[in-house]
Amino acid sequence: MRDRMNVYFPPELLKQISELADRKKLSRSAIVEAAVASFLSPDGADRREAAFTRRLDRLSRQMQRLERDVGLTAETLALFIRFWLTITPPLPNDAQAAAQAKGRERFEGFVEALGRRLQKGQSFLREIPEDIRRQEPIDES
Repeated sequence: MRDRMNVYFPPELLKQISELADRKKLSRSAIVEAAVASFLSPDGADRREAAFTRRLDRLSRQMQRLERDVGLTAETLALFIRFWLTITPPLPNDAQAAAQAKGRERFEGFVEALGRRLQKGQSFLREIPEDIRRQEPIDES
């Protein structure tokens, strides 16, 4: 047996209920009943909390990867700059124009190669862990 209850909804909410009922091929009463039952369900809050926890865990893992990648990028750049500054002697004034022209040409080649890698979905940062695993000695104890 069911008891009748009259409730009032804002027009926009009633429109959403009607659209959902049409899409799901259910009555509006069935939609409202399911929504109220879900709202009153004691485990509903637990399920929502579990879903939020899973999402937060996933976001935490993504942030950890991002922090690792940014740190790796910064270390790589710093190491390259230190190395480059250490081994590159200053150029005499008469050789600077030619060096700048060659530098622009090499930089354009670098940008083109980077563009090709990015278009293919290749990532140097994703290759690094694979390289490290290949280089690690196998413990045969």
